[in-house]
Amino acid sequence: MTDVVVVGAGISGVACARALQEAGLAVRVLDRGHRVGGRMARHGGAGRPADVGASYLTVSDDAFAAVVDGWHEAGLARPWTDTFCVLGDDEPQLKQGPVRWGTPFGLQTLVEDLARGLEVTREDVAALPAAATVVLAMPDPQARRLVPEGHPLADRLDREFEPVLALTLRLPERTWDTVSPSGHFDGAFVSDHPALAWVADDGRRRGDDAPVLVAHSTASFARQHLADPNAAALGLQVALQALLRLPEPTYRAVQRWTYARPVGERDEPFALVDGIGVCGDGWGASPKVETAWLSGHALGRELAQRLA
Repeated sequence: MTDVVVVGAGISGVACARALQEAGLAVRVLDRGHRVGGRMARHGGAGRPADVGASYLTVSDDAFAAVVDGWHEAGLARPWTDTFCVLGDDEPQLKQGPVRWGTPFGLQTLVEDLARGLEVTREDVAALPAAATVVLAMPDPQARRLVPEGHPLADRLDREFEPVLALTLRLPERTWDTVSPSGHFDGAFVSDHPALAWVADDGRRRGDDAPVLVAHSTASFARQHLADPNAAALGLQVALQALLRLPEPTYRAVQRWTYARPVGERDEPFALVDGIGVCGDGWGASPKVETAWLSGHALGRELAQRLA
């Protein structure tokens, strides 16, 4: 017997399933991907894995901090940096913020660690599963397709998501540190650019100093190329080469994220109406890895309390 079916094996869905299992409930996770991870996916074509979805994680909540401490002790997560560049029309500047955490083997390994011992089945879910309680751990536009017409939850799934194209480049050598005012490049926010919004140094993020960069497009650029993201690869490459004065790459790939980033604000940590719950980074104060974990964990604990 399965008490709860969770659809979506990103970090929010796995966190929800983990909380349910720890409460003694039988839970099954369904996901269309070959591996768990969702938007914390890694791409292995650059000679080693590169993070092409979420770029890093930050920590502010005590419960999530305990989870991250466990990953740190296990060698799965490492403090990366608190300083990025800001690149644009003006001179490059440095911008400090919270400590960003990276992962030696990819952010996806964190979700894999959370999923150990869970029943995860590969399945492309086209309709709401036949179960008394179902959790949809996914962006609102995807959840809307599965919620039955007329269900009271449907009107609450009104948050839109922006698309992003993620470009991965492997270069012959590292040449871009001089772009940073500090002489050390970890990543850069790109302002007022028609194609580029963010660039991560995947070698610095991983700690192996591999000459690999991952750049995220602007939402407007991504919308123009959703039907054929590979056609945008050269344009993104040329833009990144001009920005960081790069040589010709030895490898290039593009990943399409149709629902990459939620728009607007929402304070509720999750939704739960008549046996259907929804969680993810679209629920909470800001769209972060931590927000997604908190959303799934909170929904799992609420369901465990109701179903116990």
